[in-house]
Amino acid sequence: MASTEVQNQQRGEVQHDEDTTVPETDLLLGADSEIDPMVSIVMPTMNEEAGIRECIERVKRAIRKSGYSTEVIISDDSTDRTPEIARELGAIVVEPEESGYGYAYRYAFEHCRGDYIVIGDADTTYDFEQFPKLLEPVIRGEADMVMGSRLEGDIKPGAMPALHQYVGNPLLTKFLNVFYDAGVSDAHSGFRAFRAGMLDELHLQTTGMEFASEMIMDAGARDVTIEEIPIVYHEREGEATLESFRDGWRHVRFMLLNAPGYLFSIPGTVMGVLGLLVLLLAFSDISLGSTSFGIHTAIAGSLLTLVGFQVSIMGAFATIASDPIQRPNDVLTETIVEHLTLERMSTLGLIVFTGGAVYATWLVVQWAQTGFTQLPMVIGDVVAFTAIVLGVQIVFNAFFMSAIANRE
Repeated sequence: MASTEVQNQQRGEVQHDEDTTVPETDLLLGADSEIDPMVSIVMPTMNEEAGIRECIERVKRAIRKSGYSTEVIISDDSTDRTPEIARELGAIVVEPEESGYGYAYRYAFEHCRGDYIVIGDADTTYDFEQFPKLLEPVIRGEADMVMGSRLEGDIKPGAMPALHQYVGNPLLTKFLNVFYDAGVSDAHSGFRAFRAGMLDELHLQTTGMEFASEMIMDAGARDVTIEEIPIVYHEREGEATLESFRDGWRHVRFMLLNAPGYLFSIPGTVMGVLGLLVLLLAFSDISLGSTSFGIHTAIAGSLLTLVGFQVSIMGAFATIASDPIQRPNDVLTETIVEHLTLERMSTLGLIVFTGGAVYATWLVVQWAQTGFTQLPMVIGDVVAFTAIVLGVQIVFNAFFMSAIANRE
């Protein structure tokens, strides 16, 4: 009988009557416990003595009701009594070797023994008594990760600044969904439950606040199944450490740098194609009604073409040099990265350069035949020198791409 109870406890399936309360000491496991926990709850802390006790007490109430054998791991970088309070309440305290929100989580993950992991801040904003609610779809195999959505749930007065609630979080979530196809309503909710094995599938590398974005970005790019459950978001205890604009910008910057297709390839291709069309309209002397396209249109087309090429080629550079989370899948970038070697690309550049140089020479010859008194078509000059500059760009970009790719 005793053996059966231990096996049930290891699986987090402790059975008890409705009138019987299971002591949380039987289920909140310490580092020296011989029983492997089913659930590891991770909280990063930095001077959270005002809220850590309530968070752990909520966990205890949850495991008393659910029967899930659980360990609480506090990843601490505090100068106050946070670690002492956590140890008194039965939590495991680890001290990361480096600073940073993301590093605190990654360091704690290495110490987790549970089959499932729940994460959240230790400032009482998230109700850890509700963690079994997040965990259930993961246990049933319906999702790899479940997030608590604040924006779809109930945000208590004073819990979230209006700027974050109505502008910051919705916009950042929109960016992330468009770039990484995550399909979530609150991308920066820190209350999450997931399979421990999911960490082996992701490549989490960041150490700062952008870790919250990285996890969802990587999961979305790898088709990890994410579900959401509305939650209540409470007012925090203690001083806030989030800096709205700085931390918001770090999230945006990280999302853009890891989606070079949206940052470089698509805008560059659009500008380049538009530039070529404008240049062609000016060169062919086509009129739309009473509107004709002259030298100024040609100059604008030339600039768009040159800038568009340079911006779009940066998408290839970023893909080669940084191995981004969301690799560009547009035809131009894939062709450059996969098929254009140094020799092929530099040959293409020389062809474009030669074509422009030959055309420019012919224009100069025509000019000379008039005794240098009558210029040939000026728009032709723009086309010729656009080709020359574009050819030079292609050749030198080919060498630069070969250098960063370290390939011959």
